[in-house]
Amino acid sequence: MSRRADRCSDPKPRGECPGASPCGHSPDSTGVRHANEETAMSDHRKLGRELGLFDTDPLIGAGLPYWLPDGATVRHTLEEYIRDAERRAGYRHVYSPVLGKRELYELSGHWSHYSDDMFPPMELGAEPGAEQVVLRPSLCPHHAVIFRSRGHSYRELPLRMAELGGMYRSELSGVLGGLTRVRAIQLNDAHIFCTLGQVADEAGAALEMIRRAYEALGITPARYRLSLPGPGGKYVAAPEMWRRSTALLTDVLDRSGLPYEAEEGEAAFYGPKIDVQVTDGAGRESTLSTVQVDFHQPEQFDLHYIGPDGARHRPVMVHRSIIGSVERAVAHLIEEHGGAFPAWLAPTQLVVLPVSEAELPHAEALVRRCVDLGLRAELAGPERGSLGARIREARLVPYQAVVGAREADDGRVALRLRDGRRLDPLPVGEALARIDALVKAHSNELWAPHPHPSPSGG
Repeated sequence: MSRRADRCSDPKPRGECPGASPCGHSPDSTGVRHANEETAMSDHRKLGRELGLFDTDPLIGAGLPYWLPDGATVRHTLEEYIRDAERRAGYRHVYSPVLGKRELYELSGHWSHYSDDMFPPMELGAEPGAEQVVLRPSLCPHHAVIFRSRGHSYRELPLRMAELGGMYRSELSGVLGGLTRVRAIQLNDAHIFCTLGQVADEAGAALEMIRRAYEALGITPARYRLSLPGPGGKYVAAPEMWRRSTALLTDVLDRSGLPYEAEEGEAAFYGPKIDVQVTDGAGRESTLSTVQVDFHQPEQFDLHYIGPDGARHRPVMVHRSIIGSVERAVAHLIEEHGGAFPAWLAPTQLVVLPVSEAELPHAEALVRRCVDLGLRAELAGPERGSLGARIREARLVPYQAVVGAREADDGRVALRLRDGRRLDPLPVGEALARIDALVKAHSNELWAPHPHPSPSGG
């Protein structure tokens, strides 16, 4: 079965074959070497290990990375940002199990259209006909069942259900790598159950959430793609369903004013998608975020709500992922920023650098004040080398607070910013308040001339 009928989280590298120029001549070898060196420097697999963010071990298994403390901090901060943005947008969060009976995926259509990408069923018992359970390849069947478990009125719609949940893909060993192709995935997923008339507004609102998240994360989309079905039997056979859902997403894109390209063969097996494409340092393209319209699963699970006429009506299911899989999002952020994450996302936001042993008590007190504010701060004392060596070691940390004898006596701090700027000494309280305001606003700025206003939204 082709993996191109997959939903949002599979990358589909595109572009020229490495080492070949469009004109057919071999490119200059020096240029290739420099390009390869630059790509290697920004490769998240290399950077992630050097920066102590994640690693892998053959004893755990290929495609199963583990997160080290700094990487876990980035991941947790990203997840909390998404959860908060979803709460502000009216989503309700749920948890659902990573296992499901085989029958669940037969009903959803995953088994017939997607079983090549799923792990084999596990038999619960040795007797013939024993129950089989499967590691889920997607969260949507569970969310459909959760919606079905309670009666719903039209007054409750749109009902926005979100989860940061685990799912699993039986990827072949040859395509596994770093955080971009893994077998255990943490997906930022949501499903909006709504009326037909609400679909366009909900899909448009999801695109706006994606835009705001990209702004906070410092991500620039490469392009927007309207992913349509292609030839072959890997898609649900329902021509009228496809026509309606494609028309809806086309209208959403046209109304948004976003440039987009329609591409056949990239749809999910149950419906078309708006995919937000990003590229890595080598020019490879992959899908990070997605918005999808689904008429298929509401019908398969016999979902309904009671309308104003007292009759049963079928909802539409809008699938929506702001950052896709956490693993791929972090991989892209590592490469996009070279490990120099936005201050709000950085594993260490401020490093305190006492000039000598005499300033250690003041430096320790400054770290405690940062921690009390919720900032992630560390102390790098003289035992770790000269001041210059410690500054170089902390080059990726957004803020370096140098505490010398004068600063300690005056209750001030001299800040160095990651971009090379040096600020005049400021009262400790003012310096920390400005940093805290920028962090809470999820700003990409390192410094503002005046205290940054409090954020009004995610």
